[in-house]
Amino acid sequence: MKSVWYEELGPADDVLVFDEIETPDAGPGEVRVKLSASGVNPADVKRRGLGTYGLEYPRIIPNSDGAGIVDQVGDGVDPNLVGQRVWLFNGQRGGRAYGTAAEYIALDAWLVAPLPDHLSFAEGACLGIPCMTAHRNVFADGPVTGKTVLVTGGAGAVGHYAVQWARRGGANVIATVSSDEKAIHARAGGAHHTVNYRDEDATSQIMDLTNGVGVDRIIEVDLAANLGLSSTVLKSEGMISTYASTGDAQNLLLRMALKNAVVRFMVLHSVPRAAIDHARADISAWLAEEDGLHTVAGTFPLAGCAEAHKFVESGSKLGTVVVEPDK
Repeated sequence: MKSVWYEELGPADDVLVFDEIETPDAGPGEVRVKLSASGVNPADVKRRGLGTYGLEYPRIIPNSDGAGIVDQVGDGVDPNLVGQRVWLFNGQRGGRAYGTAAEYIALDAWLVAPLPDHLSFAEGACLGIPCMTAHRNVFADGPVTGKTVLVTGGAGAVGHYAVQWARRGGANVIATVSSDEKAIHARAGGAHHTVNYRDEDATSQIMDLTNGVGVDRIIEVDLAANLGLSSTVLKSEGMISTYASTGDAQNLLLRMALKNAVVRFMVLHSVPRAAIDHARADISAWLAEEDGLHTVAGTFPLAGCAEAHKFVESGSKLGTVVVEPDK
């Protein structure tokens, strides 16, 4: 099969190789998916460029999300899955070297879920880690009905899904953004209010929106960069759930102790299986209603995977960047 891989860390143009590699077979408990789309997440490019966890394997096929059709099942897997359209997550995560930047992937059957016919494969590749991560961050500490939830980076891939989940869960949703275009995008996802975090009075705007009380929960895209704002607008005994940070959060303990706050850290590949199953079931129910927004920021051929990675690194995308193997 055609695939993209790297055997050393570094810039996309320098280390990503496009060539033929052996096609995998589905092992026990696995399915093989003929991929039609591969989603590129910021974590994928950081793993390749910065070596978030070092060079974990001698050869790595990047990208963890995707969508396609099951074409083979291993022992112990329902044979009726063959031919089913699916989306998948954690392809190159949690003990797996080979991700979705390829024509095929073999992975545990519980890492795939049905993809409704009304969604394209590119839209299916948007789900995976962004949608699952958003669900976990919004609901890990219980229902949000009647609560005020602040989603920082509400136009990002995870943030936009977090806005949709929080709105669906009955929360009053405030999203921070960096431009008018992103404000429109966040509101389209269900944000009741948007605030440009670059405004000098962003903090006071959020406090005004809560009548001076503050927000109950924050879904945090960058704990270190946003700590000044987040620690100020968070209500006493509030909760921050964070899935990323560009650095160390200075004075985190003091700032959170003064609010008697809870800070939850998460990464999807170590989330308990029960929570994964809960998220996947909720996503399936939501997709059946056909009212979600799944934004494809751009598509690239498999041979152009390096360009896709660079587009993600540019910070100019709005949605998920998708790589598509040749039809």
